[in-house]
Amino acid sequence: MSDKPKDEEEDQDKVAVTLPGTVKKVIPPIHPSLPEKAEISVEGADELYREIRVENTLSGESGNEVSLKPGADVEVTIEADADATKPKNAPDEKRKK
Repeated sequence: MSDKPKDEEEDQDKVAVTLPGTVKKVIPPIHPSLPEKAEISVEGADELYREIRVENTLSGESGNEVSLKPGADVEVTIEADADATKPKNAPDEKRKK
């Protein structure tokens, strides 16, 4: 058994990359029952896939709901289980067949 908290152990089994981004605009919902969206431009992404839209609701330090403002600098983290990845130069399993 390890002295590390369970959350830390789980994080070691994951790989991640964090990219900088900027909130380009806040999109109001098309219907009152739908959430507001934030459009984020991710630096380093291909031109056609640079913008992502996510629900514009985050939790602040005190647990209160907050939203992003246009122009806000953000970080976008992509995380995966280590077993869902392969070495960069390893052949693709689909190509082996």
